[in-house]
Amino acid sequence: MADGDDFYKRDRPRDPDPQLKEDRPRGGGPEDPDGRGTWPVWAIVLAIILVFVVLTVIFG
Repeated sequence: MADGDDFYKRDRPRDPDPQLKEDRPRGGGPEDPDGRGTWPVWAIVLAIILVFVVLTVIFG
């Protein structure tokens, strides 16, 4: 098995062109990733409370 350095160097050019872009650029884009927010959590909590209230009214 090859060393760690050899593994990553074998498919790279010996003298890379400084203008050559990376095929898999590192890091994120210029924008920050957006989360989904908290509404799905609140929807699940409210659904559970609603089911509890309905079952309490029906069987209570």
